[in-house]
Amino acid sequence: MSPLILSIVSIGRRTRDNVNGVRSSGDHRNPGHVEALEILLQGLCGVHKERLRIHELCLKSGPNLGHVASEVRVLCDLEQPDPTWMVRHIGGAMRGSGADQISVLVRAMVESKVSKNVLRLFYALGYKLDHELLRVGFAFHFQRGASITVTVSSVNKMLKLHATDEAVPVTPGIQLVEVTALASSENYTEVAAAVSSFCEYLAPLLHLSKPGTSTGVVSTAAAAAASLMSDAGVTT
Repeated sequence: MSPLILSIVSIGRRTRDNVNGVRSSGDHRNPGHVEALEILLQGLCGVHKERLRIHELCLKSGPNLGHVASEVRVLCDLEQPDPTWMVRHIGGAMRGSGADQISVLVRAMVESKVSKNVLRLFYALGYKLDHELLRVGFAFHFQRGASITVTVSSVNKMLKLHATDEAVPVTPGIQLVEVTALASSENYTEVAAAVSSFCEYLAPLLHLSKPGTSTGVVSTAAAAAASLMSDAGVTT
């Protein structure tokens, strides 16, 4: 049986007068919301952050593999001393009344370690490269009623094929915040409750919601970030 992945996200956008979620650390007109979020997460999680630099390639099946298109993602964390490749397939979102009653998105996921020449295999099978991204940021992995991961990252595109050193932001000034947890078909409601409970601690700095659902402007974010930065002794 495939494990389930539960996710809830927020997208922080830099604007002129207000902020939705978190602000890019490159904006010096207001306290760094990314730094403030990091301080908050450090206190909540009680573990050190892990830096991320993940090269992600999205492959889609060709017509020779059937009428129903499939998609797999090949990933490698370039920040690790000995980078390893992973292949991941994430299914569609759970539907029905049960899905509507929980505040997170539930999807089946299959993931496995692979060798670095895995692209050659998928190309031989008939898959084609759809797009590739470089996600740069940090993550916290911790236990709080469930095994939870919080990732804060910017999404970058490659100007040349596989040229990760030349990647540029897809949407400058935006950080993607993701909270995910693994669950099974027997305990996903309990894990969903644990994820939702944790996310409440992130307000009023940012609000999170199911992917595809707008969180709206967090009017208290600037004041909350300034307070966190001040308590931590950080000046901007």
